[in-house]
Amino acid sequence: MVTTAEMLKKVLADLGVAVDVEASAIISRDGLIMASDVPPGVHAETFAAMNATMLEAAEIATSQLKKSVPDTLIIEYKEGRLIAISAGPKALLVVMTDPKTRLGLVLVKMGEAAEKVKRIVEG
Repeated sequence: MVTTAEMLKKVLADLGVAVDVEASAIISRDGLIMASDVPPGVHAETFAAMNATMLEAAEIATSQLKKSVPDTLIIEYKEGRLIAISAGPKALLVVMTDPKTRLGLVLVKMGEAAEKVKRIVEG
């Protein structure tokens, strides 16, 4: 029988085949790692916790403006992008990409992966 953790790892592996990602993780809304594929030297727990914190801060900011909760957070920096997307009420999907990776393709593939994560996590 395949475990939930194994199914989530497969989602990350399939995403990594579909688009070029430098790091990826599926994390709980409170910042705990559910699955990750990060390079050596990256502290996966910190990566997960900080991404959950950033999305929570974005949610607080939009609620102060009486706007809906953001589904996607994109941070662009010189060496690439950090993208966090909602994967249902319990999880987030986070990736780091090269700046040359086509953003539209990444968002489409992340959306597909997030739907899989949602189905896996919610049962």
